[in-house]
Parts: sequence; C-alpha cells; structure tokens
Amino acid sequence: MPDYANKQDAQTPPDPDDLELAAACHAGEPQAQRALWERYKNRMYGVCLRLAASPQEAEDWLQEAFIQVFRHIRKYRGEGSLEGWIRRVVVRTAIQHLKQQRLKTTGLDNERLERLLFEEGETGAGEGDEPGRLVGLLQQLPPGFRAVLNLYVLEERSHEEIARELNITVGTSKSQLSRAKAFLKRLIDKTLIFL
Repeated sequence: MPDYANKQDAQTPPDPDDLELAAACHAGEPQAQRALWERYKNRMYGVCLRLAASPQEAEDWLQEAFIQVFRHIRKYRGEGSLEGWIRRVVVRTAIQHLKQQRLKTTGLDNERLERLLFEEGETGAGEGDEPGRLVGLLQQLPPGFRAVLNLYVLEERSHEEIARELNITVGTSKSQLSRAKAFLKRLIDKTLIFL
C-alpha cells in the first residue's frame, strides 16, 4: 500500500483535533471512526463524484476509500492535513477502479465523439445548483477524458504523474486533456441552448 505522503500536504500544518481523531481511529474506536466519516464524507464524495460515471459509483468508491483510510490510518504521520491525506486515498481508490474497468484513456475518433455528444439527451442543466450541473457535465465525458481532466485540473497532477497512474504516455495524457476540454466546452455550449 502506498505511503500517501505528499510534499504539498506537508506544508499544511495538521489540525490538533485531526491528530487526536486519527489516533483514536488507529486505536479502533468506533466513535472516532464515525466522527471522521461525518467530518469528511461530503467533501470526499465530491471528489469521487467528479471521477465516477454516476452517483452510485461515486458512493461505492467513497465507501471503499474510507475502508482504506481506516485500514491504513496508522500511516498518517501528522506531517500535513488529515484531509489532504484522506483525499489522496480517495483519489487513488478512484484511479484503481478506473484501471480495473480498463478505462484507459485511448483516443476516440472524432466521429465517435460527435455521436457521444449529440446522442446525449437533455443534460439536466436546468436542475440543481451550479456545482451539480458541472458534475453532471463532467460525468458525460468519456471515462478517459474525465479521469485526465479531473487529475490535471482539479487534483493538480502533472502529465507525468497522470501517465504513471493511468499507465499511459505523457503525450496521451496531454492529448486527452486537450480533447476533454474541447468536449466539455461542446457540452457546456449545448447546455446553454436548453437554458
């Protein structure tokens, strides 16, 4: 199991309450585990939701990620924020699922992209709040596009890191990011038509 250490996270001082909570979770205290879950579940669900194809898939990944958090909480050394450490566990869990589903970011030809874009029905853009609409649009991206876009833009990973994590080339990562942005722009433009 990876260490989950991160040089950026090390710059953020740990919250004393989080240190205490992590120690109690490591000791196996159910109340502490419940408190940790309650404190971070919504933010981490958002991370999963951006990478998953559906809310149900995001919920499954979130539960599995928290199992990993509780199983490996002893590896949190208090050298940065607990939230940052948990977030990395969640992202790695999502990446593992993407790999298992064989959702490598292989190129899609332009004709297939057009079909995917225009076969989508109503985008649901008139429902919910702005972040909910954005997540809905992200979930319409082909899986490889969604993974690279999220990792690069939202998780601030380099193309080299993305290539390593998804078992693709740096060039493929760059290409998929460019195509994901163009595809997302088309989805947004299409959504504006329905408003």
